[in-house]
Amino acid sequence: MRQNIRVTRAVGRGAARAAKLDQTCADAVGVARSALSEVDPDHVGEHLSALAEGDRVVTHLFNCLLPGYRGWRWAVTVTRAPRSRHVTISETALLPGPDALLAPEWVPWQERLRPGDLGVGDILPTDADDERLVPGYLQSDDWAVEEVSWELGLGRPRVMSREGRLDTAQRWYESDHGPDAPISVAAPRTARCGGCGFYLPLAGSMRQAFGVCANMYAADDGRVVSVDHGCGAHSEVLTEQNNAPVDELPTVYDDSEVEEVH
Repeated sequence: MRQNIRVTRAVGRGAARAAKLDQTCADAVGVARSALSEVDPDHVGEHLSALAEGDRVVTHLFNCLLPGYRGWRWAVTVTRAPRSRHVTISETALLPGPDALLAPEWVPWQERLRPGDLGVGDILPTDADDERLVPGYLQSDDWAVEEVSWELGLGRPRVMSREGRLDTAQRWYESDHGPDAPISVAAPRTARCGGCGFYLPLAGSMRQAFGVCANMYAADDGRVVSVDHGCGAHSEVLTEQNNAPVDELPTVYDDSEVEEVH
């Protein structure tokens, strides 16, 4: 099904004045509908309106009944020659209306990618000018990273830049492993990760704000959490024990169930 989609309107000396609706073309609803019968007769709805496009040029709009095209309209432009009452078809098109269901705006894959999207077998190359990384020979401003690198002779080509660490810290802090996570908000106020025995602080500058949860029963086990994150599996969350004495009931014997032995 080939459609001629109009994108722009002609602009000329007559564009300054509003086009007058040609009544002969406006009355040609049947002619306009007949043009659509050759395109898609089963999905043409009611006639919506007639719009003046220019001298003796009118566009008729019909409701579109195609599945998945909510709010779209069939547009048929008709015209006639001067001093002639014979109306002819100029073009047909399928156009979106003001409340049409449209495809989302295209977003490059680099901008669509989200943390956690990388799956098994996927390859995600890092740009050579990624601002989160700096060449290893420049060294970083994190003493702990430098100390480990030189001791082990890692010689990594690139290390995280200050901007990269700040961006990472902000992302972690605002994630479900930060203080505003539902599990953290619902936990006791004193149950913060920084005071938990299962909290393993990170090295370097990240140590001040983040660590790794090592409680196998916690939802964040093996994940980076903020120092003010919390949950109900905190090492110092103790349940109050009820030490009230239990009344001892007297022993009762049922003689009818006792068998005498001689």
